[in-house]
Amino acid sequence: MNLEEIQKQVDDWVSQFNPPYWPHFEQLAHLMEETGELSRELMNMYGIKKKKQEETPRDLGKELSDVLFTIICIANSNGINLQDEWKEMMEKRRYGRDNQRYDRK
Repeated sequence: MNLEEIQKQVDDWVSQFNPPYWPHFEQLAHLMEETGELSRELMNMYGIKKKKQEETPRDLGKELSDVLFTIICIANSNGINLQDEWKEMMEKRRYGRDNQRYDRK
């Protein structure tokens, strides 16, 4: 599934609600909340702050998917085609300004 198909899948799902997308600042707040949950999971897995015994483990993949879903909602509500944006960004990485930025293997 490519990004255009994923964006359509999200749009189809949210279109059953009224309004389909939250206001822009609520979307941003939701993204920050989801990013915080992802951050906490990474900290629990790899950092010095481990989960308490009573806390249930979360799945890193699910946290990443929650962040991605929210980003797609923001893109959709702003009419942004992430497939096109991704392609342009990767061209910059491969052939543009970032091509020589990092040490290669």
